[in-house]
Amino acid sequence: MDNSMCLKEFQQKVDNVLIRHRSALDILTKLQESNAKVNRAVAKSATYCGCTQLHIKKLEVPKDISFSEFRDYASDHIEGTPCEMCKEKIEQEISNNFFYLVALCNLLDIDMQKLLKDFYKNQLETLGKYGLL
Repeated sequence: MDNSMCLKEFQQKVDNVLIRHRSALDILTKLQESNAKVNRAVAKSATYCGCTQLHIKKLEVPKDISFSEFRDYASDHIEGTPCEMCKEKIEQEISNNFFYLVALCNLLDIDMQKLLKDFYKNQLETLGKYGLL
């Protein structure tokens, strides 16, 4: 697979290879399961491997700042970067999750390329940071 493969091709390929889990319940539960595996892979990079550390704490944000300044006070709560082994596992789980998301779109006759294009135009460009509240 080269870098020029479009999302539409990927969506068609998913439709062609998905044989066993074609029902709505199968796809929904596999999507839920794969999402949990993404979360677990990220958590294991901190709890088992230790290549990352999660420092979860309440954000201390002054009350008198503008919405645009909020980013300066926000934190992703992660220190470090995943080692190669953890990164590979996280990527694998995200790929599986994406596969089932695309399968759900196929089931509902949703064009992923159009979906992302519309989201980009209507949410990211038009509403910008205010569209994701």
